[in-house]
Amino acid sequence: MFPSSTSPTPPTGHDAVVADGLVKRYGDEVALAGVDLAVPAGSVTALLGPNGAGKSTAVRILTTLTQPDAGRADVAGFDVGRQGHEVRRRIGLAAQDATVDHLLTGRENLVMIGELHQLSRRTAKTRAAELLDRFSLAEAGDRVAGQYSGGMRRRLDLAAALVTDPPVLFLDEPTTGLDPRARRDLWDVVDDLVDGGTTLVLTTQYLEEAERLADDIVMIDRGRVIARGDTTRLKRQVAADHVHVVLADPHEDADPDALSRAAAAVERTVGTDVVVDRESHSLVAPAPSGVTTVIEVARALDDAGIALAEISLRQPTLDDVFLTLTGRPPGAADPTNEESPDR
Repeated sequence: MFPSSTSPTPPTGHDAVVADGLVKRYGDEVALAGVDLAVPAGSVTALLGPNGAGKSTAVRILTTLTQPDAGRADVAGFDVGRQGHEVRRRIGLAAQDATVDHLLTGRENLVMIGELHQLSRRTAKTRAAELLDRFSLAEAGDRVAGQYSGGMRRRLDLAAALVTDPPVLFLDEPTTGLDPRARRDLWDVVDDLVDGGTTLVLTTQYLEEAERLADDIVMIDRGRVIARGDTTRLKRQVAADHVHVVLADPHEDADPDALSRAAAAVERTVGTDVVVDRESHSLVAPAPSGVTTVIEVARALDDAGIALAEISLRQPTLDDVFLTLTGRPPGAADPTNEESPDR
């Protein structure tokens, strides 16, 4: 985490984060293949993509933890390569893994971080008390962080990134591993930060999270930006209604090729390729004739002897956009690179 000091928030109307052609390689693996970003001051941009897409690599470059192999980036008006010290004074980072010391209390963690950033001990204590209260951790402030729940540790980690009130904040997978209630609580905190003028860049695998928090969504897959825009603009890329089919749960004696046969039957019916999600045993296809298409698909699957758990007509969602563009859901790892981390 790199909390900021006294630097003002970039004025509204200017880009607080700009990246141009970022490239990063790890040996023969290309983690980023020319990523461009522009994040207006006071807004929220979500980097959305599956494991290994390159989201975390982009954040590491923008927060000066990693140098790009090509391209450049500015954060809060400073070049991340040549002016890293100035960038670090103006940003906060809550990384995927909580970085608080589990042997210290929540209060001690925040005071220590404040002192590391040249706050006086009195000022650091005052700021720690403010943040513990803001993140609903006041009652737990004098307990060691190792006793905190996952949601509490995540809130403490975010509080630590805000000790010196940075104008630009990076959240890398902020709600991974949290239960639904803890996730919603953290979303409320993010809302408060944005209302206060903070610029946020967050990475996520969750469509709901991106749609709930972000002004702009940048979809990344295999190190490249494949789409960007607000939710309305992205959904226009999948203009028609869709038929969503979920096959019955397979049994040991079931047809192992049922999903492939179902996809073939639906493709013949709608006249175009369908998107298959093997993990959920489902598929999605365009429904140009609406309910009529659903009836035709149901009849075709029945004729093929395919048992269904569900068939429905729905408007496009961000899931449909991602499935259409990548052929897999955003939480799924790249099948060509399953062992790589989310770099």
